[in-house]
Amino acid sequence: MGIEKYTPGKTLTSITDFIINWAHKNSLWPMTFGTACCGIEMMSVLASRYDIARFGSERVSFSPRQADLLIVGGRVQRKELYILKRIYDQMSEPKWVISMGACASSGGIFDTYPMIQGVDRFIPVDVYIPGCPPRPEDVINALMMLQEKIKNESVKKEPDRKMKKIFDPLCDQDPRFPEFYK
Repeated sequence: MGIEKYTPGKTLTSITDFIINWAHKNSLWPMTFGTACCGIEMMSVLASRYDIARFGSERVSFSPRQADLLIVGGRVQRKELYILKRIYDQMSEPKWVISMGACASSGGIFDTYPMIQGVDRFIPVDVYIPGCPPRPEDVINALMMLQEKIKNESVKKEPDRKMKKIFDPLCDQDPRFPEFYK
């Protein structure tokens, strides 16, 4: 009689999934955590030439409580790690993370003591963007990949995306540098 005419053979859960996922994927509110050269490329994505507003992400949030997408771009040092983790924890569910650039994804060329060798060791990452620095087109492509991932999610309760404890740089001893802990 009503909605059944437009959705033959669909259940209420799949219709709800479609509506909620459509709203999520078309209204992502990103929060940027950009350092070094990736931060400059992130700014250019927001400018008029590339304009991520076409994808529903024009409202860049600088408050983690109002954001649902965290874009981590550039080098992350150990001192910044707890700030990044606090920002991620303050974001409301559902939340997604894009790791932008070689430094955020794997530490890049900076295999030194103060540099984090990939943010995925501390927060769950949904989409990785390679490059040093990645081009704005790559950021838009990653945003489209994330939208496709959100489109296929379900409203049913899924297990939380928790990270296993690998290494806490301020509390644990780093096995690579035992001389610092004597």
